[in-house]
Amino acid sequence: MPFDHTRPFRWHLDIDRHLNPILPPSLLPRLPAPVAHFLGYRSHPSAQGALGNVAVVFWACIGIFSSLAVIGAATQHVPSFQSRGVPTIIGSFGAAAVLDFYAIESPLAQPRNAILGQLVSTLVGVATCKLFMLSPHFEAIRWLGASLACAMATAAMGLVYRNSPPPAGATALMAVLDDDVSALGWFLIAPVMLGCMIMLAVALLINNIQRRFPYYWWSPEETGRRWKKQQQNHHQQGKHVDGPSSESEKGLEKTNSETSGAASASGSGSGSGSGEDEDTDLERQATVTWVEGERLVVSKNHVTIPRSMYLTYEEKIVLETLSQRLS
Repeated sequence: MPFDHTRPFRWHLDIDRHLNPILPPSLLPRLPAPVAHFLGYRSHPSAQGALGNVAVVFWACIGIFSSLAVIGAATQHVPSFQSRGVPTIIGSFGAAAVLDFYAIESPLAQPRNAILGQLVSTLVGVATCKLFMLSPHFEAIRWLGASLACAMATAAMGLVYRNSPPPAGATALMAVLDDDVSALGWFLIAPVMLGCMIMLAVALLINNIQRRFPYYWWSPEETGRRWKKQQQNHHQQGKHVDGPSSESEKGLEKTNSETSGAASASGSGSGSGSGEDEDTDLERQATVTWVEGERLVVSKNHVTIPRSMYLTYEEKIVLETLSQRLS
C-alpha cells in the first residue's frame, strides 16, 4: 500500500519487502534429501496427507517432554549456569514448547519468530529492568517496568518480524518481575538462546517424522530475487559472448528454458508481498490476483483481492484454502 501521510493508522511497515530480495536464496533444495527433509524442505508438500488429531497429540507429547527434559538436563550440567543460579527451565519455555510441537503450522512457531523473538524480548526485558533499577523505588514500581517491557517487546517483534510469539512476551515480563531471572542481568541471554536452540533441534527431529517443520525459516515469501536476477543477467551475457557451440546445446537450452517457464508458472512460494504478481502456494495451488477495485472475490482455485487491501500471509492462506474447498 502506498504511503499516505494523511492516514497514519493505515501505515504498514514491511521489512521483508526490502530484505528478502537481497537475502540469499534457500539452500535447502541443494542439500541431500534426508538432511533437507529434517530441515522442513519438501519437494512435493501436497503429497503428504494430514494427520489425525491423535497422532498430532501423540507427537506433541513426545516432543514437549523430550525438549524440556533435555533443556533441564543441559542447564544442570553447565557450571556457569549453576554458579549464577539460572532456573532449571525458564517458565516461558513451556509456552514455546506448545507452539513448537503442537501448533507447528503457526507463524509464531517458525524459527525466525521463535528464536529471534526470544532474543529481542530478552534484550528489551533486561534493558528495561536495568533502567528501572536506577530508581530507589524499584520494588514499588517493578510491576510498571514489567508491563513496559512486555509492551515494548511486543511492539518490536510486531514491527520487525510481523508476529509476536507469546512465549517471548513472557520472557520480557519475567526479566523484570521474576527475582531469579532478573538477577541474571545480561547473562539471561545465554540460557534463553541455549534453550531455544535445543528446542529447535528436538522439534526438527520429532516434527519431521510424520509432519513438516518448519514451513519456512526466514519468511514465507521468496528470498534472493536480486541474486537470481544477477545470475540470469550473467548467464545471458555469457550466451551473447560465447553462444551455443552446437545444435544439441541449443536444444538443451531451449528445453531448460521451457522447464524453467513451467516451474515459474506453477510456483513454489508467494512473492515479496508487493501485490503486483500472482501468488501460488505449493500446498494449495490457488491463484491470487491483485486488481483495481473494492471487491474481494473468492472462487474455485482463484482469489481476487483489491490493491487497496493489505493482507498478511496468513490471511491469504485462509482465502486460498477456502477457494480450494469450493466445489
